[in-house]
Amino acid sequence: MPEPREERRADFRWQLAIPTRWIDNDIYGHVNNVQYYSFFDTAVAAHLIEFGGLDMHNSPVIGFVVETKCQYFRPICFPDVIDAAIRVVKIGRSSVTYEIGLFRQGDEEPAAVGHFVHVYVERETNRSTEIPDERRRAMEAIRVG
Repeated sequence: MPEPREERRADFRWQLAIPTRWIDNDIYGHVNNVQYYSFFDTAVAAHLIEFGGLDMHNSPVIGFVVETKCQYFRPICFPDVIDAAIRVVKIGRSSVTYEIGLFRQGDEEPAAVGHFVHVYVERETNRSTEIPDERRRAMEAIRVG
């Protein structure tokens, strides 16, 4: 994997435009760091809903976030529109690791880069289970390496 500062938009496989909101800014006039994790979660969920058959309210198997990380390089400020670009770097039996780049629209260099790990569990028991086939296919479609 390239150094995070060397990542470019083209290194990712799918992206979602996310408008920032006035409330996302903190007292320093830029989007608060906690919002970046929300952008990560939104992009991954949108991809799974659109391509992986995820029904957030009724799917018997769901992904729990067990690890996240974010490196910040340049500020994002309202009213920026962010392209949250994702790729899959690892798929196991019950887990998947995404890498996410957050790009201000028009920028090729990321404002931030991070990762996001899901472990799949049965909704009723919270016990680890295999990634459903439809979701696995959606993940494979954006896998790198």
